[in-house]
Amino acid sequence: MDVTQTQTQTPAAAATGGAGTATAGSGAPALSSDFETFLRMLTVQMQNQDPLNPVESSDFAVQLAQFSSVEQQVRTNDILSSLGDRLGALGMGQLLGWVGMTARAEMPVVFDGAPVRVNLSTEAGATEARLVVRDQNGATVQTLPVPLNGGEFDWAGVGDNGAPLPNGTYTLATESYSGESLLASTPVIQSAEILEARNTPGGTRLVLDNGQEIKADEVIALRNSV
Repeated sequence: MDVTQTQTQTPAAAATGGAGTATAGSGAPALSSDFETFLRMLTVQMQNQDPLNPVESSDFAVQLAQFSSVEQQVRTNDILSSLGDRLGALGMGQLLGWVGMTARAEMPVVFDGAPVRVNLSTEAGATEARLVVRDQNGATVQTLPVPLNGGEFDWAGVGDNGAPLPNGTYTLATESYSGESLLASTPVIQSAEILEARNTPGGTRLVLDNGQEIKADEVIALRNSV
C-alpha cells in the first residue's frame, strides 16, 4: 500500500496553508488577542504531519508553552506602556497646579534695561566673592565684588565701563575665592512666575514670565505669587 508522505509543517506554515491567513505584519495585538488561532494552527499541523514520523506530544507542549510565553510578554509590555502613559498624564496634571505660582531656580537673566533682582550663593570659608556676568557668547562683560554672605542682590545691568549693557540674556554666577584660589562658581537664583507647563520629548518644561524656559526638575522652590 502506498503511503503518501506529507511534509511536517510548523504551526505558522500550516495555518498559512490550511487554516486561514495569519498576516506577518499584524503585530502584537494579533498575537496577544488570538490564542484560538494558535489552537487552529496546532490542529492543522496535526492533520498534515507525516504519519510515518508523527510529531511527539511533547513537541506540541513545547510549542504551546512558547506561544503562551510570548503572549504573556506582549501583554506585560502593553500594561507597562499603558502605566507609563498614565503616570505621565498624572505628572502633567500635578504640574498644571504650578501655573500661576512663583518658582525659584538657577537660570540666565533676561535684561531689558531695568535692574534684575537675583539671589547670590557664596561658599563657606570664602574671603572674597565676585559677581561675574557673561553675555550670550560667553564673554565676560562685568565683574564686581558682592557681599560674602550672599542673599538678594539687584543687578543694574552695566558693564565694567559703567555703561548700560545691551538688552539681552546674560549668565550671572557668584565666584567665591579664598585668597587667589577659586572655591566655587555658583549660578544666581531667580524667582519668576510660571505661565505654562509644556510637555516635550525631553521632559516637562516650564515657561516663565521673565522670558525663560526651564525644566520642571530645575525648580528648587515654589510659593504662591503675590
